Amino acid sequence: MARISGVDLPKDKLIEYALTYIYGIGLTRARNIVKECNISSQKRVKDLIEGEVVLLREKIGRHVVEGDLKRQINLNIRRLLDISSYRGYRHRRNLPVRGQRTHTNARTRRGRGVAIAGKKKATKK
Repeated sequence: MARISGVDLPKDKLIEYALTYIYGIGLTRARNIVKECNISSQKRVKDLIEGEVVLLREKIGRHVVEGDLKRQINLNIRRLLDISSYRGYRHRRNLPVRGQRTHTNARTRRGRGVAIAGKKKATKK
């Protein structure tokens, strides 16, 4: 089992897909890293030799991943909050930041819909 950037990679997955378990590495970046290391994309994590794992660690070490990336993102959000920007305000109020509508939808960001107490439907007479 390979451990890179503090993450245990799943041993039965192809190396390209296993690298995406590291926060900050998507499929495109994983493919580029594997290509730079001259490792076959059909190789599984359990089939990697120690030299290949060291090479992967070296290449991934050049990128901002895992805890450092999370810290950087949190600092960026904190900066927006501190300067009282519109985006900071949206973060503070837990609303969508990038211009999405909120009249309908936005449930992921706003949370579950809550019924209004005492509101009744109009009845026909």
